[in-house]
Amino acid sequence: MRYAVHVNSDAQILKGRGASHNPTNRFERISLERDVDWNPEEDVAPGTQLFRDTTQAIINYNDSPDIGFDASINPYRGCEHGCIYCFARPTHEYLGFSAGLDFESRIMVKENAAALLRKELASKSWKPQVVVMSGVTDCYQPIERKMRLTRQCLEVLLECRNPVCIITKNFLVTRDIDLFREFAKFEGVAINLSITTLDPSLTPKLEPRAPLPNQRLAAVKMLADAGIPVGVMVAPMIPGLTDHEMPAIVAASVQAGAKFAGYTPVRLPYGVAPLFEKWLEQHFPDRKEKVLNGIRSMREGKLNDPNWGSRMRGAGPLAAQMSKIFEIACRKAGLDGRRPTLSPKHFRRPGGPQLALDI
Repeated sequence: MRYAVHVNSDAQILKGRGASHNPTNRFERISLERDVDWNPEEDVAPGTQLFRDTTQAIINYNDSPDIGFDASINPYRGCEHGCIYCFARPTHEYLGFSAGLDFESRIMVKENAAALLRKELASKSWKPQVVVMSGVTDCYQPIERKMRLTRQCLEVLLECRNPVCIITKNFLVTRDIDLFREFAKFEGVAINLSITTLDPSLTPKLEPRAPLPNQRLAAVKMLADAGIPVGVMVAPMIPGLTDHEMPAIVAASVQAGAKFAGYTPVRLPYGVAPLFEKWLEQHFPDRKEKVLNGIRSMREGKLNDPNWGSRMRGAGPLAAQMSKIFEIACRKAGLDGRRPTLSPKHFRRPGGPQLALDI
């Protein structure tokens, strides 16, 4: 049995990072505390480290009724964007890391993602269906510019005519417009840009290594102008911090070319809650209790509701109000609630006969 060692601290804000420290991994037995003579001002933001992920399967399957897809691909584990609210942070604990700084600075890279994908799509057990990229961590996070694993997977999916839905907050998605144009010819692609706020001063604190709002809106416009079905995820909405921006985000996104939209209230599973609380203390101490109480009001008095059926929507008057505001914002912006239909009917297994498409 191995033991990971993490450091608890009352560290200061670290430039370029969402978390300020590494809380103890809930699965580990050993942790270290700072020495009494430690000076928090000596802390520096850790650099990003890449680790080889030797997973033997690339397609993940989901059985939650709250999620609108069954199959997803995540070329990376951990995410350099460093969004403090990210629900995926606790997944790093399964690897022996921390949900804090480790999640955003120690990135697991699935170098053979495309080869694994080709193998799984060639298997007779594969049922052609929509594959979501970024079901957990962002497939267009900064290291994708160098690693290009997402593009390699897209090339395999395109070869097989397998439809793909992408969720990202990175302008880098526009790099692959050439591939998306080909997907669009057979009802094979839908892209969702995640926009949490339109405030350029908030983004560097909330999502430190993610593009600014104007860049995300620019990505929406470029994709729309290229004929790619593109929408926006107004997510997560944080009561007392970003929820008042919902109508403006929807309006700006539609003006840029978005054709559909969705939203989710913030949820803070496991170790994300204390990280988020610490973040509020550092950046918005005057709003901390208002924000946390707002979240609790939608989560049955807690900071997280893990129950299927409510975890993605929230419950109570504030959650109902948020839903109504979103509905009105979409209607005023001209969205009718319809999403693009993605079809797997043109699927062909890799290495098989090159069938003519009935497009």
